[in-house]
Amino acid sequence: MTLRIAVYSGPALTPMLPALSRLRMAVFRAWPYLYEGDLAAEADYLADFVRAPTAGLVVAFDGQEPVGCSTCVALVEEDAGLTGPFLVRGIDPARVFYFGESVLLPAYRGRGAGVAFFAAREAHARAVSDCDFAAFCAVVRPEDHPARPAGHVPLDTFWRRRGFTPYPDLTCGMAWREVGGDSEIDHTLSFWIKSLHGKPLP
Repeated sequence: MTLRIAVYSGPALTPMLPALSRLRMAVFRAWPYLYEGDLAAEADYLADFVRAPTAGLVVAFDGQEPVGCSTCVALVEEDAGLTGPFLVRGIDPARVFYFGESVLLPAYRGRGAGVAFFAAREAHARAVSDCDFAAFCAVVRPEDHPARPAGHVPLDTFWRRRGFTPYPDLTCGMAWREVGGDSEIDHTLSFWIKSLHGKPLP
């Protein structure tokens, strides 16, 4: 079955936020994020996102049911935790469009939604900004982490096929409570970057 892909921005974002929150909490609970969702934290995060003028939300539907979501926003509309690492490296955050989460229920993977999420976000970035680059970050986990599933295959090859290059020394920190944990703990995430208009990577 082919999934329907739709892009939302501006006031149209708000009605889709409950679906985004629900999918984030379901998908990020699994490896590698192990995120123990918190409705209050979700509400704060999504309120900031929906206020950003450049925010875009891509949704995959099975019929009328949202089964996956992906977000993007100009990096300058994010906080210092995300813009700071770029400034330290000498990259102007105004040149970067930030791709946030991509979450898709396991039963719907392998049907092209992941490719569609990246393509739609790149198109949105080009439409609402003159940013030179797209960037996203992914959590860094040690190879011997006890929760790593046997036979786990990271998404590096998929991301490279989308045209992204890893920057392992360009990192940010985020804190969240893991499944089974009592309090938030710090996590390191590393960035991947792609040129949106053919300019050399920084």
